[in-house]
Parts: sequence; structure tokens; C-alpha cells
Amino acid sequence: QLQLVESGGDLVQPGESLTLSCTASGFTLDKTAIGWFRQAPGKERERVSCIGITEPSPYYADSVKGRFTVSKDNAKKMVYLQMNSLKPEDTAVYYCAALMEIFTLCRFASGREYDYWGQGTQVTVSS
Repeated sequence: QLQLVESGGDLVQPGESLTLSCTASGFTLDKTAIGWFRQAPGKERERVSCIGITEPSPYYADSVKGRFTVSKDNAKKMVYLQMNSLKPEDTAVYYCAALMEIFTLCRFASGREYDYWGQGTQVTVSS
């Protein structure tokens, strides 16, 4: 059974850091791109970052560029999203998703193209 499970969400203060984890089961990450998305109440889902298979570097949305870092451990089947200098506007439910089509570059893929999604983890940035 293919499954993604996020963890690591928490309540933090502005300026603090947090690392989210995404654990995959039922498939290997060496042939799968993983994207991170977020959705705040009343807002559309936003693509935050993705780490592909053949792409030379990960993708980051402008809103998180320079603050977030995505990494992948194929052996552990885990993907991480390191979030630094968190802002209140980063508050959202964060989801990881798997893109199974190996010929699609994740930086150009919309959420609809992702095949499997985790249940989400809440990140709240507030003083």
C-alpha cells in the first residue's frame, strides 16, 4: 500500500525553525519526486517546494526561498522540509505528495498531477 505520512508540525514563535518529515511506504523515493504543499484557512493550496529525480536542484516558491530547505533520504524513505525564520504567514497545514510520473519535472507539476498525498501536519507560527 502506497502511503505518505507527515510529522513535525507544531506551534512556534516567529523567527523560530521547524523541520517537517514525510515518510513514504510502499514505493521507493529514488524514482519518485516529492512535493511539499501548504494550505491556510480560506486560501488556496500553495506549492511550497519539491525535490525531483533528475532535476539539478529543488524547487522553492518565492515565498519560502532562502528560508526553507528540502532534502531526501532514499534509504530511509524520508523527505524533510527544514523551515527557518518562520513567519506568521507560514501558518498552514503542510502536505507532502508523491509524483509518480518520472518524466514530469516536479517544478512544473501542479498539485493535480501528484498521485499520493499525506494527511497533513499543522504548522502554526504565532507569538
